Amino acid sequence: MKQQYLTNVVTLVYTEENCSGCGRCAEVCPHAVFEMQGRKARVIDRDRCMECGACARNCPSDAISVHAGVGCAAAIIQGMLTGKEPNCGGPDCGDSEGDDGGGVRCC
Repeated sequence: MKQQYLTNVVTLVYTEENCSGCGRCAEVCPHAVFEMQGRKARVIDRDRCMECGACARNCPSDAISVHAGVGCAAAIIQGMLTGKEPNCGGPDCGDSEGDDGGGVRCC
């Protein structure tokens, strides 16, 4: 079964004017959201983004921002590795109010 993502919900913001052309975003993105074209990164498909934040953490020119959301793979992986509930660091993480019983609402 092919995995499907929701369209137009990702929080990825890329500001091309700030891009220094280092290529780190294209190197670290696990879903190939970015590619280098000339001396600038280009977003190929925003909807591929799983909001792990690797691109933003590795961008030396602050051209990229991502807010952890429903695709917060880093929190899910960290939770699996530590045996704890995933916590993306968002304002609702750890807050059981409004939880639907599934255990995790922000990740």
